[in-house]
Amino acid sequence: LVFEGIRLRYPRSEAEALRGVDLRCPPGTVTALVGRSGSGKSTLVSLLPRFYEPSAGRIVLDGEDYLDYTLASLRRQIAWVGQSVVLFDGTVAENIAYGELSGASEAEIVAAAEAANAMEFIGRMPQGLHSPIGQGGGMLSGGQRQRIAIARAILKNAPILVLDEATSALDTESERLIQNALQRLMEHRTTLVIAHRLSTIEGADQIAVMDQGRIVERGTHAELLALQGHYAALHRMQFHAPAGD
Repeated sequence: LVFEGIRLRYPRSEAEALRGVDLRCPPGTVTALVGRSGSGKSTLVSLLPRFYEPSAGRIVLDGEDYLDYTLASLRRQIAWVGQSVVLFDGTVAENIAYGELSGASEAEIVAAAEAANAMEFIGRMPQGLHSPIGQGGGMLSGGQRQRIAIARAILKNAPILVLDEATSALDTESERLIQNALQRLMEHRTTLVIAHRLSTIEGADQIAVMDQGRIVERGTHAELLALQGHYAALHRMQFHAPAGD
């Protein structure tokens, strides 16, 4: 996955949201995007499923310009675990295997739920996988919703994974189960993490620091700390600030 000279200006906007981003994400690696709010992290990632198309530059996927894929085949290659998990009134199983995945067998759904550490709470529900989850998933906690989203992504089995890191609102126990499930999900996939908390991305293969629509630093956690630049400053802010995210 390669971003080449990506620029983006939103319709009716004067300023460019992305200003010449170059980023190479080798197969099977984890790339973390960090930066202050509004630096362009989410904007860059929203280009992948073509919610927007770049004003200039190109995105190359498996050697092909990503505009050459049909929208359906492009989106089939991307799994997304975001901060807001969209659930509907139905059973747990229907919420894990929905849309194109609705033909999945019960065994496949169970395997995905196991890998997402979701059977831990599904097993305690009155009808297990066939328990209704209420309007919009109202009967589930944040950590449970998150694990449903991870189970969906595991079932989809797409080569590219986007994590809009969403563990900040969870209790420690859920967070541990979710981080563990995410590690499993990330294996053998090309992963892009929009990181809000730096502690979760220290092991990333590369970290790209964004500022005002550009990548201003790139390297591993250790390399970037040694640079004493943007990343080191963000790190100091998060780790020496008073408790609370």
